[in-house]
Amino acid sequence: MTDDPFRYYVRVRYGECDAQKVVFNARYADYVDLSTTEFLRALGFGEALISGAFDYQLVKLTIEWKAPARFDQVLELSVSAAQLGNTSFTIATEFRLAGEEPILATAETVYVLVDARTLQKTPLSAELRAALEKGGQGAITDHAGYRVAVEKW
Repeated sequence: MTDDPFRYYVRVRYGECDAQKVVFNARYADYVDLSTTEFLRALGFGEALISGAFDYQLVKLTIEWKAPARFDQVLELSVSAAQLGNTSFTIATEFRLAGEEPILATAETVYVLVDARTLQKTPLSAELRAALEKGGQGAITDHAGYRVAVEKW
């Protein structure tokens, strides 16, 4: 994880919790998906995602839980590129309560870049590779996709 990664904020909704009153494990994959989309948007690929000019497929998702998150807590997801291959890229995500240091969970997600029409693997462009290497450089976005100023949550 970089020193100043892209950060994505989301408030835990009631329907995302299980009978134990904690975030249901499958919801973490939803949060990873949302934060990855916003990360790529922050890197300048939002229009390409919407138009279909930029497409990728998930090939691996690993999540490790350390502590629970609960209803109405604001989660801070720190997102950065961990590894770049020829046609693949790996995203690292760290989950925290907003403004706190302890990590609640980590995720490692491997994606393969594909042609939107044929779904065949395609190489990472020099532009995408450079953007992923640079990362979010401290960009912050909330669940609505707006850049936010972080104050005490």
